[in-house]
Amino acid sequence: MIQTLKNAWKVQELRNKILFTLFALLIFRLGSAIPVPFINTGLLAEYMEANSASIFGLLNVMSGDAFAQATVFALSIQPYINSSIIIQLLTIAIPALERLAKEGGEEGKKKIAAITRYTTLGIALIQAFGYYTLIKSYGVLSTTNVWAAFVIVVAFTAGAAFVMWLGEQITEFGIGNGISIILFAGILSRGPSMVSTMIAGVSNWAAGNTSENVLSMHPAFIPLIVIGMLALVLFVVFVSDAERRIPVQYAKRVVGRKMYGGQSTHLPIKVNMSGVMPIIFAQAIASIPATIGMFVPSAQVEGSGWYNFLKAFDSTGWIYSIVYFLLIVLFSYFYNTIQFNPIEVSNNLKKNGGFVPGFRPGKPTSDFLAKVISRITMIGALYLAVVALLPAITGGIMHACGSTVGSRLAIGGTSVIIVVGVALETVKQLEAQLMMRHYKGFLE
Repeated sequence: MIQTLKNAWKVQELRNKILFTLFALLIFRLGSAIPVPFINTGLLAEYMEANSASIFGLLNVMSGDAFAQATVFALSIQPYINSSIIIQLLTIAIPALERLAKEGGEEGKKKIAAITRYTTLGIALIQAFGYYTLIKSYGVLSTTNVWAAFVIVVAFTAGAAFVMWLGEQITEFGIGNGISIILFAGILSRGPSMVSTMIAGVSNWAAGNTSENVLSMHPAFIPLIVIGMLALVLFVVFVSDAERRIPVQYAKRVVGRKMYGGQSTHLPIKVNMSGVMPIIFAQAIASIPATIGMFVPSAQVEGSGWYNFLKAFDSTGWIYSIVYFLLIVLFSYFYNTIQFNPIEVSNNLKKNGGFVPGFRPGKPTSDFLAKVISRITMIGALYLAVVALLPAITGGIMHACGSTVGSRLAIGGTSVIIVVGVALETVKQLEAQLMMRHYKGFLE
C-alpha cells in the first residue's frame, strides 16, 4: 500500500488527485468543528456521551463526533446515503426510472443524479428538523424562538448539502468513492477519542471507581483489544482479496490466415463483490427508528413507550443486531445483482467463442454462473454481517466481566470494516490508474 502511494505520488495527475482529496477532507473536518448557533454544545455532548451505546452513538461515529457537537456537518453524509438507497430501489420498482438508468446513457445518469440530489435535500430537511426537536427536548438551546429554529434547521440542511457536493467532487476529481472517503475520514478521526476512552477506563479501574455510570476497564483487556483489532484487519484483508475462479476455455477460430483463441483463462468472482456498501446502507436503514424518535419529545423520557422503542434499537441490543444482520445480507444480494449479470456475461463469452468447461454456451452457462454467484454472495454477506456484529458480542462479554467501556467499543467492528474496505478499494483504484498509465516503476 505504501509503495503504491509512493508510485502514485510520482505521477503529476495522480498527485493532484491525492492533494485534492486531502484538501476536501480538510474542509470536511473544519466544517465538523464549526458549531451551529443557539446550542449549548458542551451540555449536548454530555447527553450524547451518556447515550453513546444507542443508535445516536453510531450516528456520531459515522459523522466523526460532529453529531454530538451539533456542528454544521452534524448530519454528515447520511441524508445522501438514504437518498441513494431510495432512488436505487425506485429504479428497480418504477419502469420509467429503470429505462432512464439503463437506456438513457450519460444524460440519463445525470437526471438520476439530479433526482438523488433533490431527494437528499428533502431528507436532510426532515432530519434537520428532527434533530432540532431532539436537542430542544434536551433543553440545551439558549433560545427557542422561531428564528433560532429556522437558523438551526437551515444550517444542518446546508451542511448536509455541502457534504453531498463535497463527496461528488472527491469522486470526480479525487481518489476513490466520495461517500466512502468521507465516512473513512469521519471514523478515523475518532481514533484518538477511542484511545483516550480506554486510558480513562483503565485509570478509573485502577482507582477503584467501577460503578455502572463511570467508564472502567481492566488493563488486561487492552492487549486483547489490540490483538483482536489486528486479527480483524487481517481477516478483512484476506476475505477482500478472496475470489472464486471459474475456468473459461476459448475455442480456436481461423480469421484469414491467422488462428485465434484456444487459450484457457478464468473468470474471477470476488467473495465480497459489493465491498463496504451493504454495511453503509444497512446502517442508514437501521438509523430510521432513531430518526423517527427525534420528532417525539417523549422518546427522551425514561419509561415512556417511545423511549422503550428506541432502547430496543440500541446498537448493542439483540433487535438491532438481528435487523442489522438481515439488512447486510439483503443489500449484499441487492448490490451483487446490480454489479454482475450472469446472462450478460454468458452472452459475452458466447460471442467471443468462450465457454465454461462442462456447460453449454447460453442458458446452461448463465444458470451455472447465477448459482455460483448466489452461493458466493451468501458467504460474503455472512462474512460482513458476522464481523460487523462480533464487536457487539465482545462488548457484551466485557460488560459481563465488569467493564463499562465495552459498549463504547461495540461500534468498532463496523468501523474497522469500513476503514479497511475503503483503504483497500482506494489503493486498488490507484493501482488501476497506474496500470493505465503504464507506470514503469509500478510494473517492475
